[in-house]
Amino acid sequence: MKIKVGVIFGGESVEHEVSIISAIQAMNKMDEEKYEIIPIYITKDREWYTGDMLKDIDVYQDFNLIKKYSDNVVLYYKDGSYILQKKKGLLKSTVKEIDIAFPIVHGTNVEDGALQGYLKTIGIPFVGPDIYAAVAGQDKTIMKDIWKEAGLPMTNYVWFYDSEYKENLEEIKKKIKKLKFPVIVKPATTGSSIGITICENEEKLIEGIDDAIQYDNKIIVEEVVENLKEVNIAIIGNYESQKVSEIEEVLSKNKFLTYSDKYIGSGKGKLKGIKSNSLKTSSKGMATANRKLPAELEKNTKEEIEDIATKAFKAIGTSGNARIDFLIDQKTNKVYINEINSIPGSLAFYLWDAKHINFTQVLDDMINIGIKDYKKRMSKTHSFESNILQGFAVNRGLKGGKGKLKY
Repeated sequence: MKIKVGVIFGGESVEHEVSIISAIQAMNKMDEEKYEIIPIYITKDREWYTGDMLKDIDVYQDFNLIKKYSDNVVLYYKDGSYILQKKKGLLKSTVKEIDIAFPIVHGTNVEDGALQGYLKTIGIPFVGPDIYAAVAGQDKTIMKDIWKEAGLPMTNYVWFYDSEYKENLEEIKKKIKKLKFPVIVKPATTGSSIGITICENEEKLIEGIDDAIQYDNKIIVEEVVENLKEVNIAIIGNYESQKVSEIEEVLSKNKFLTYSDKYIGSGKGKLKGIKSNSLKTSSKGMATANRKLPAELEKNTKEEIEDIATKAFKAIGTSGNARIDFLIDQKTNKVYINEINSIPGSLAFYLWDAKHINFTQVLDDMINIGIKDYKKRMSKTHSFESNILQGFAVNRGLKGGKGKLKY
């Protein structure tokens, strides 16, 4: 019997379209001998839809087609099963049952623990990071504070809330003066290089912060690494065991890898792994970025990156398949960990390809880890048989709605 895998993607996020690309890439590479693949698309207005048509990238050029020809559903627990049930109609029938959820989502409101919290609340097994790791993987301030405590090498940084910036600009400037220009300004919880600015002076800094505030209420400012070489590595596993991918060097004409570098590319070619004849390069996901794969690194630098990445993965406590980004000062050969992406664009399949592990195997490994994580959670005690509310109403004068609650 096939395992019913509900692939969840989309959502109210600035990385909505990137999520669609990543999910369709994955669905078209899953082993259909093992899995029944059930697409679950969340629109930007938070409605959930399912239907086989959602596996085709061309459908998303007209959202009205989705609403017309796929089923508007809710996912919930009923009679021992996790079901997708129609929201509308006199007969709100079950459309599909799900054995395990596979979130392939990017950005706030989905990748940041919000979706994982819902899945955990209804009790369904799911692939990827738990709530806590998802939060830490999305919020760069929490992420960096954890890694700082773990003693991992990072550039100097400060962070603040938008309200602090608006109410006391001079105080925020004073915090930032602890850093040396140039600095890079980022919204703390977005991805895909959205809202990021390199700032060489104070005037540019204010522009960068004003831009970042459009996307987030927490802003992080970091020192820029000079003589930069940017490299990435992926890790599959959980807190118990991990394996590392090949390392890539990402190439950009810009001072950091931009959204365009990642997802637009040169404008030529088609999307590897998606069954469609009309796809453009803008649908390639992170697979479109210019890169050297494998990266040209000294043996000791490669081993250092693998070691730091493994420690960072375990410190965050994540699970599944994460990509971890590093910055190298080519003059000093100093390595800095930059950030983790707990559900990376294109699921970083190209990094595993370079190690002769194909995308289908990566997805299979991720699902198996998700099942193991679920069994581990279920082996722990989460509630007690005793009910402290027995007799509570009588003893506290609450029976029949009379009396006052006393402590």
